[in-house]
Amino acid sequence: MHPDLDHIVLTEEQIQRRVAELGERISVDYGDEAVLLIAVLRGATLFIADLARRITSPVEIDFMAVSSYGSSIQSSGVVRIIKDLEELIEGRHVILVEDILDTGLTLKYLLRNLASRKPASLEVVALLSKHGKQRVPITCKYVGFEVPDEFVVGYGLDYAERYRNLPYIGVLRADIYSE
Repeated sequence: MHPDLDHIVLTEEQIQRRVAELGERISVDYGDEAVLLIAVLRGATLFIADLARRITSPVEIDFMAVSSYGSSIQSSGVVRIIKDLEELIEGRHVILVEDILDTGLTLKYLLRNLASRKPASLEVVALLSKHGKQRVPITCKYVGFEVPDEFVVGYGLDYAERYRNLPYIGVLRADIYSE
């Protein structure tokens, strides 16, 4: 375990097993229809890479980058699109790939923005959902894990751009960050 962590919440094996299950569910739901996976950078990069390899339906990948945290550990609720999609999504089956659903403010903004582009369908797959943290209702068709309201890092999730490369997810020690 990394010395900056208090404890591990999800092991590498647990994550990989659940990502495989999510990939299987998506494959069953979409069959031979093409799916466009859109990752929200940077946190969802590891998740989308593993997930795409587990989906047997035809898959395309695109990326968006948004900012709502800055250097804070809590979302500001103000969302800026830093990088928009390269692909048009009108008439396509789109799955927004998110690392973590906490307040829901960023995701609500993104869903409204993407829905205005008229996809055939628009769903969300979130690796993590923070229990009791949502400030706006968001329906995720696919959720990997419910986690407690603690500051987690690893498997793409960061604090100040660090810890993304950890193959597991753990709780950052409180003395490492300041609220």
